[in-house]
Amino acid sequence: MMRSMTTPGTYPAPGSGQTPPDWLVARLRAAGCVFAEDEAAVLVASASSSAELADLLRRRVDGIPLEHVVGWVDFAGRRIVVDEGVFVPRRRSELLVREAVAHLTRSTDGRPAPPAGRGRAMVADLCCGCGAIGVAIATAVPGIDLVAADLDEAAARCAARNVAAVGGTVVQGDLFAALPVRLRGRVDVLVANAPYVPTDAIALMPPEARDHEPAAALDGGPDGTDILRRVIAGAPEWLTPGGLVLVEVGRTQLGTVVRELERHGLKPRIVVDDDLGGIVATGRRPAPRPIRWQS
Repeated sequence: MMRSMTTPGTYPAPGSGQTPPDWLVARLRAAGCVFAEDEAAVLVASASSSAELADLLRRRVDGIPLEHVVGWVDFAGRRIVVDEGVFVPRRRSELLVREAVAHLTRSTDGRPAPPAGRGRAMVADLCCGCGAIGVAIATAVPGIDLVAADLDEAAARCAARNVAAVGGTVVQGDLFAALPVRLRGRVDVLVANAPYVPTDAIALMPPEARDHEPAAALDGGPDGTDILRRVIAGAPEWLTPGGLVLVEVGRTQLGTVVRELERHGLKPRIVVDDDLGGIVATGRRPAPRPIRWQS
């Protein structure tokens, strides 16, 4: 069945589910959008009028990331607000969510983690950006306590809008310096999608990222591990015994990250998901062995 042509100025009703007009897809494809059909559908669904759709299209053709154009991203099945100038969460980071959720719901003695008497599980989301990772974890594991932190003021402001929906809080500051002191030694899951792009590699990134996302959210230093090493070094002080730190890494950084985890007394584990294109390194703080009394 042939798709009907729609002339500029007449669009399917927003959210109607109609096929985006061919001319709109063609404009996006000509601008270099690889997933033109998908992007066209998002633009149509996001516009409340023909004039607004024309404006959204103009901004997208000008090279502004689609997520900044429409103001949201679909992450882990949830619509997350993304303001302009804020890092856009990638699908590969859903692996961080999956592993965090697995840790929080894993049971070693027939009971949900954390053990009885510990109260609500505590999750800290560092370098949170728009807060997508923490929100996705809290959605999958209702009842956790969530605190998200970012150094960037715009990111923290954006995250606050998302995190409020799951009852969490957002603080602004540099990594652990932003966290309330009362959380020392009480964090069950410490997740950080820290910047890990080597400085020299930023120039090779797509213009959408390097021109529209903050450099501080991308630049991980000469080998991409400057912030990762800081997160790992500080994690043991904040994790509860048996708690887990999770970071997203690049393949070339695995050796460095594993050595850092071991150096700081954390048991390392590497998780790779080729479908998502993600690599996550985790480090578990050892739990003290129970004392066995002999009669």
